[in-house]
Amino acid sequence: MTHSDKYLEIWKLQKSYPTASGPPAVIVEDFTLNVAEGEFVSVIGHSGCGKSTVLSMIAGLSQPTGGGIVLAGREVIDAGPDRGVVFQAPCLLPWMTALKNVMLGVEQVAPEKSRAEQREIAAHYLELVGLGDSLDVHPNQLSGGMRQRVGIARAFALSPKMLLLDEPFGMLDSLTRMELQQVLLDLWFADRKTALMVTHDVDEALFLSDRIVMMTNGPAARIGDILEVPFSRPRDRHT
Repeated sequence: MTHSDKYLEIWKLQKSYPTASGPPAVIVEDFTLNVAEGEFVSVIGHSGCGKSTVLSMIAGLSQPTGGGIVLAGREVIDAGPDRGVVFQAPCLLPWMTALKNVMLGVEQVAPEKSRAEQREIAAHYLELVGLGDSLDVHPNQLSGGMRQRVGIARAFALSPKMLLLDEPFGMLDSLTRMELQQVLLDLWFADRKTALMVTHDVDEALFLSDRIVMMTNGPAARIGDILEVPFSRPRDRHT
């Protein structure tokens, strides 16, 4: 993999907010990064350094006040199904089953497919994350780890150009977190979606990533250093 490949291009990204008096509060400044197609990159830093702000701008959920973002040759100006997002809390619709929560996204990206085909896609990804026996279960009947599995399945079922993960395991206990890290890694390795994950967990970043982007402390946080992860793939906790 050559990291000069520019599947995701981020240049001089800035985010600031107006203040009641005085100059704007600069959260992120001069954040420049290229990500190759099929690469898994983690962004780490202390809480409040602006790493989730960077991810929200890539997702199109927040507009930058400077710089720009290009994904697969197209400028990112708003949210879209070409980016599958996994949040810290999975944000499932409580009145829908696990299957229907995943199907909701599939219906949007593949409206030309029959209902049966859409169901098959959603069920396939739920099976891959270990929820093949829980298709018709509602979120309030699932554990936190199981709900996050639904969130991961939903993101992959979109067949997005890029996966964006915002501390996806931050609310889980350590054993569940380690289990889901392996689930994510196995699922990602199967089709090598370009992925960018925000985390404060160094071990998690080392286990999952090809490169680790270390942000400086805020305000006006930027990239401090970039580490190439030396571990070969396929990867598990025993190698």
